[in-house]
Amino acid sequence: MSGFVEKPEPIQVPGLVHLHTGKVRDLYRDEAGDLVMVASDRISAYDWVLPTEIPDKGRVLTQLSLWWFDQLRDLAPHHVISTELPEGAPADWAGRTLVCKSLDMVPVECVARGYLTGSGLAEYRESRTVCGLALPEGLVDGSELPGPIFTPATKAEVGEHDENVSYEEVARQVGAETAAQLRQLTLAVYARARDIARERGIVLADTKFEFGFDGGTLVLADEVLTPDSSRFWPAATWEPGHAQPSYDKQFVRDWLTGPESGWDRESEQPPPALPDEVVEATRAKYIEAYERLTGTRWS
Repeated sequence: MSGFVEKPEPIQVPGLVHLHTGKVRDLYRDEAGDLVMVASDRISAYDWVLPTEIPDKGRVLTQLSLWWFDQLRDLAPHHVISTELPEGAPADWAGRTLVCKSLDMVPVECVARGYLTGSGLAEYRESRTVCGLALPEGLVDGSELPGPIFTPATKAEVGEHDENVSYEEVARQVGAETAAQLRQLTLAVYARARDIARERGIVLADTKFEFGFDGGTLVLADEVLTPDSSRFWPAATWEPGHAQPSYDKQFVRDWLTGPESGWDRESEQPPPALPDEVVEATRAKYIEAYERLTGTRWS
């Protein structure tokens, strides 16, 4: 059992039709047929959307995505039309709302990995492969790969795991031409972002993208290169051989699995509310990632 501990009721706005409540984002359609994405302050861990929010998180994700879309505009068009609030929307939506093109979404999470960790490390330890791609012997947790690899996954519903799949499975699902486009664009965007992050003292270990078609054009969608969709590590402390500190929700994960929470991850009980110090530490980590990457002070 997993999902929302407390699923929020969607906010009703005249002229907008609520379509979906995700782990973080609420999705609406406006009268012009465009999508309105609102990034909440919700946070998820271990397939649960937690009952405690992280203040400013949705704004950080939105503003960081916009910054990255600008850095990547020559490589991949994006889906953002406007950041203006729809008429009648709550004031709290400011800074966290994107009006976007309605795309024909590709049903694949496009993951690029430049370093070995997470589910890729688990597979490597068993078979010396990641998503069926053979890797050399001797790699450890945090090792830089010989070159970035495309390791796609299926999209999961709230409360479910994304599942790694082979490139051949992606080609079977979406066609060989689209699969080749996805791989090429994913690795090109990752390489650009990795180099930009490296200049700012951050290792981009891996990241996931979503793409959709606008007519015949493949377009970058959803969020991009945020702490929710990427593993960012401080370059100064990167050292293969163990888990790396990261700019994400690691404080949340560590507290939930530690003795203070009293929560058994293997049980069917929902996780408890987060204490204030974990909330503040997590908020600070998201803001630090934004400031380090963009060079702009959060306000």
